[in-house]
Amino acid sequence: MLCASNIFERRLIEAYISENGSDPVTGEQITVDDLLDLQSARIVKARPPQLTSIPALLSTFQNEWDAIVLESFQLKQQLQETRQELSTALYYNDSANRVIARLKGERDEARDALARVQVTGSAANGVNGGSNGDAMQVDGQGLPEEVVAKIEDTQARLQGTRRKRPVPEDWATGDQIAGYAVKSTEDSQFTGARKLAVDETGDFFLCGDSDGDIGVYDLKSGAFTTRSNVGAGGITGGAFANDRAVVSTSSGAVVVTQGGSVVTKFHQHAGAANAVAAHPCGELLASVGSDKSYVLYDLQTAKVLTQIYTDSELTTIAFHPDGHLIATGTSAGTIELFDVKSAQTLHTFPSPSPNAQAPVTALTFSENGTWLASANAKSTSVQVWDLRKTNLLKALDVGTAVVGLAWDYTGQFLAAAGPGGLVVSQYVKASKAWEQPLRKAVGAVDVAWGAGASSIVVLTNEGGVSVLGA
Repeated sequence: MLCASNIFERRLIEAYISENGSDPVTGEQITVDDLLDLQSARIVKARPPQLTSIPALLSTFQNEWDAIVLESFQLKQQLQETRQELSTALYYNDSANRVIARLKGERDEARDALARVQVTGSAANGVNGGSNGDAMQVDGQGLPEEVVAKIEDTQARLQGTRRKRPVPEDWATGDQIAGYAVKSTEDSQFTGARKLAVDETGDFFLCGDSDGDIGVYDLKSGAFTTRSNVGAGGITGGAFANDRAVVSTSSGAVVVTQGGSVVTKFHQHAGAANAVAAHPCGELLASVGSDKSYVLYDLQTAKVLTQIYTDSELTTIAFHPDGHLIATGTSAGTIELFDVKSAQTLHTFPSPSPNAQAPVTALTFSENGTWLASANAKSTSVQVWDLRKTNLLKALDVGTAVVGLAWDYTGQFLAAAGPGGLVVSQYVKASKAWEQPLRKAVGAVDVAWGAGASSIVVLTNEGGVSVLGA
């Protein structure tokens, strides 16, 4: 048979084509019809005269043997050369892998060094870029004595007020909250609304968006009293420090405003500042960032006090109501509890999903100082941790992803908000059980309680401020 100038035995080539449909030499697609019969003469030629004698046959056999031995030697030589080429290729491949591994290690070290880089120059910049205080080398630096004294005085003063504190007579009850409905909605006109913070009175709410715009909503008047742009990236978190509104931004800046005007800008994080919290004394501030650190600020002197680095990116932060503890949520899903004065890690609460990366999305202390509530991404449950026993007290299934949490002043009611709606959980002390008096299909990005728990304010998915009440 003839196929692409190659000769095959008919039986073998037809079997090969039926299985593969291609030429075994060139790999081209062929069929049996493409084969040509090779016609040969039926006459057998006589053996040459020189092959009729035994000496001639022995000479022919010797020549064929020599040719076979030579071909075998050449094949062995080619095999040895191929083995050497393969060995060289494997050596180069191993060397390349070692180089790649070394470069990856150097890259990771460079990234870690970049995350821990110290920001030089002014630690706090004013509206016009002027300095509001000298920068400090603050990596793990201890706190000044006057700041430590301020923290201790605040803790001693507030701890005494929490012992056997009764629930105010005019405070909302579970039955009243069960009847809450949306009373009003004010369009914030924000682009991608982010966070919501409430002041001590429960009447003013700080809102921010992805364009760096902020506004303060007055619950009594039902309108925004101030609006401004901080000019430092999208808003990622907010807090009230006495009469000042503070926000963290995606550019890494922490901006302090008063009356709608920027007073101070801190630039300490190497990367985005993910959240910010105010100390109960109103004169200290803390922020966390993607550079795996939390930073403590003094608002009185407009200076950075200390910067503490951890092993994971920090996503959220909260001060204990007495001001002696800081809780930070991580991108790994754990919660780190720090002593504010010494910056020592006191306890680590584990992630509810240890086998999956579930960053902490919300974190809040109960006002009585004994519980800590947290929520993680890709989870519909809220974890309530007991700070006295440092264990999980209760996992509350709210049926929706949670991005905002808020305790009321008495510690009875815990509001959880997410894109799927708003849920209020109540701890009934008499029965030591949890109930859900309120569930509303109000998609929200954050939630806060109004004065006396007589209202609930949510920042909706659409950027509006909705007020729920009786």
